[in-house]
Amino acid sequence: MAAVAAITFGVAVLALDARATYGARVTADEPQYLLTSLSLAEDVDLDISDEIATERFRRFHEVSLNPQTIDLNGSGQRISPHDPLLPLLLAPAMGVGGWVGAKLTLAALAAMTAAATTWLAVRRFGVSKATAGMVCTALFVAPPLTSYATQVYPEMPAALAVVVGVAAVTGRRSPLAQAVAVVAVLVLPWLAIKYVPIAIVLAAGLLLPMLSAGDQKLRALGVTTVLGLAGLTYLLIHQRVWGGWTVYASGDHFVDGEFQVVGRDPDYVGRSRRLVGLLFDRRFGLVAWAPVYLGLVPAITMAVRRRMPGWRVAVGVIGVGWAVATWVALTMHGWWWPGRQVVVVLPVGVAMMAAAVDGRPRLLSGLLTASLLGTASWLWLAFEASTGRRTLIVDFQDTTFPWYQVWSRALPDHSTFGVGDVLLTGAWTAATIGLSVLAWRSARDYPLISAGSVDDSAMANGD
Repeated sequence: MAAVAAITFGVAVLALDARATYGARVTADEPQYLLTSLSLAEDVDLDISDEIATERFRRFHEVSLNPQTIDLNGSGQRISPHDPLLPLLLAPAMGVGGWVGAKLTLAALAAMTAAATTWLAVRRFGVSKATAGMVCTALFVAPPLTSYATQVYPEMPAALAVVVGVAAVTGRRSPLAQAVAVVAVLVLPWLAIKYVPIAIVLAAGLLLPMLSAGDQKLRALGVTTVLGLAGLTYLLIHQRVWGGWTVYASGDHFVDGEFQVVGRDPDYVGRSRRLVGLLFDRRFGLVAWAPVYLGLVPAITMAVRRRMPGWRVAVGVIGVGWAVATWVALTMHGWWWPGRQVVVVLPVGVAMMAAAVDGRPRLLSGLLTASLLGTASWLWLAFEASTGRRTLIVDFQDTTFPWYQVWSRALPDHSTFGVGDVLLTGAWTAATIGLSVLAWRSARDYPLISAGSVDDSAMANGD
């Protein structure tokens, strides 16, 4: 775990100086998180009106700033329309080391997530230590997980909470494990309201087994009460601070209603193509930048077929996270690095991919090779974005990395979605279904748990 964390951190910081746009080191929501962190560090409040007025953002955002906020009262108070836990996590480092300190903190959180994913794979999914270490390292130094190790968004802290939550929910029902699961559930909404559905899945995974056990029902009532009071507190604080049920009530883009964040007139049928596009889109799909994710759906299929320990919670978390990215998110093609909307659940998928290749040397070798292509594409682009040739947001698809320029032509462009793109989408969907069928059939020939991968005495002790 220490080795996985160290390598993850080391590769992540290589992109520390990569510029988001030609006029800024960070862009879109990132300056808002940093300004709020600065306000918490210096003023111990969420009001960023003074930071905006004195242009404290210039060190990391040289051009004019989109304030994103409206005046909340007559004194001109402005509070960023983003939940406050990420700024709170970054505040100590922001106060001491500025934007560099904040990004180093995120890289450290990514390292912790990689280590926790390794633990999840070994202790809960029965993967051998060697396979778990190699797979988790390979996937965490490839995009998008390494990309969001230095971009200022709540995705990586949320991913850490999800991994810890899944590990706690799928283990033995000890009081400590249940307390950890409760904390994971409580953390997610304060990172972003969009993580509430995932928190609900974790809460259900915690409570349902407790309710079915006769000696756990009283404890289940206590957990339900705690979660209910926490939800009520969340709503009351948002009404008091942001003036609405969510942080979007203080946003200048949502003056006609905070729930317009999902779109003014959402086309849910049209959004359904994101189910495939999140994987295969030419610019924003996972596979475009990290071909290793071709194995994600087959790995999930194999976990279901094998009835892997904890598979219901793991599949539920991934499914709900993918559904939010498909139908709730305003767009797939946003002003951010590709893959942002699914980073929160990808580490659980990584652990399942490790389980799928465990004991299969050829598949493991293929996975590691494919992940190296992703790492190379990211480091190439990070170098370009650190030297003024490209940026992470504006023109990342114009990278000169040879593999991407050739490989991406085989993928559909869901921003235009012409006839050719429809045909390519159908072809990649059929290929994914075919691989999943093969995975389903081959799963029966392999044992559920590799020998020596699970320490029953350790599980009995509650870890």
